Amino acid sequence: MTVPLTGTGTPLRTSTAVVVVVALALALFSLSTVETLPVGLLPLIADDLGVSRASAGRLVTGYGIVVAVASVPLTRLVRRVPRRTLLCALLALFVMANLVSAAAPGYWVLLAARVTVALTHSVFWSVIASTATALFAPEVRGRVVAGLFSGLSLASVVGVPAGTWLGQQTGWRIPFVVMSGFGFLALVAVAVLLPSGAGEEGSGAAGAEPSRRRFLVLMAATALVICGVFTGYTYITVFLTDVTGLPQSAVAPLLLGSGIAGIAGTALAGARVDRRPRGTMALAVALLTATMFGLCLLGDRSVAAVCLVALLGFAMSAMTTALQSRILHVAPGSTEIASAVGSSVFNVGIACGSLVGGLLLPTGLGVRGAVLVGGVLAVGGLAVLLSESWVVSQGERRAAVRGGVPDLPA
Repeated sequence: MTVPLTGTGTPLRTSTAVVVVVALALALFSLSTVETLPVGLLPLIADDLGVSRASAGRLVTGYGIVVAVASVPLTRLVRRVPRRTLLCALLALFVMANLVSAAAPGYWVLLAARVTVALTHSVFWSVIASTATALFAPEVRGRVVAGLFSGLSLASVVGVPAGTWLGQQTGWRIPFVVMSGFGFLALVAVAVLLPSGAGEEGSGAAGAEPSRRRFLVLMAATALVICGVFTGYTYITVFLTDVTGLPQSAVAPLLLGSGIAGIAGTALAGARVDRRPRGTMALAVALLTATMFGLCLLGDRSVAAVCLVALLGFAMSAMTTALQSRILHVAPGSTEIASAVGSSVFNVGIACGSLVGGLLLPTGLGVRGAVLVGGVLAVGGLAVLLSESWVVSQGERRAAVRGGVPDLPA
């Protein structure tokens, strides 16, 4: 069986298109694993490079800042670059930068390599969905996106826990070499199988129900919630060893359990989000908030800490699934640009959270205080999210008074 390609009309075997999507999912798995891999390897990296744990945490912060700043302008800049050329260049850069990470003789070289990987992330995240869906007929594109983003779920379930375990057994550098290998496999598959014209039209359509105000509320809430979560989660290894009193060898199995719980969160949110999009998002954020406070209060009890870390993975995955659905639904302009904005905001939250947590770590509050502050920030995000209807109604009322249109797309 063959399917026509958007923008080219060239037929492509469905089996070949599926292999391309699998390759892109593998690339997304590798990118997503590398993004948060230092979380599980934080003490090992800090000790090997002779820096503080707070400084090592900035490897996550720096990554997030680059993605936050670069996603939208770089996505606009490369709009006319053929997608096969673009994806191959991004994957080649990813492979080389991770090899540099593995061989880094010092902290600043490692940080520079992380910044380079973050630049590839900035563009890759924004263009893969439109590229992959262009390989298939419109009626199956929802399933294509679900298959594509399975790489993201597997990164939290398998990638980070396995990378943490491998790093503890062989040293923190080896996991970066492995991720380069996966990236190289994806590069070969894309270079050989992806047609040169695939996905070049991009996605210029707005969301199903475009609303500038709803989109802005969603982004503000996301920034606060993710900042809150990563104020504590960036240093979860430190929390589990210093507060809970668990051995470092127990961290990888716990992160694996959290990732498995995340699969359940993704599945449950996916089943609910089409019927109750706002409610699913709010419930996931409320659960995240409760989990942060629970860790602060009960984190010194091993059974409670284990359960709460699993619950954190469940709630985080559910929130991410609901968030992506809402972005595509209310995007006021191009869904591709909206996805880039969402990626930027998400990474602003990660960067700010990592920074806040790193500043709190050496103070009297310590890592437990970082989790508490994170919970407070998440409460703020929940409040913003719940204010969506009020914000929209107030905006429409003001527009009506001025004689304007209530809520035009951007």
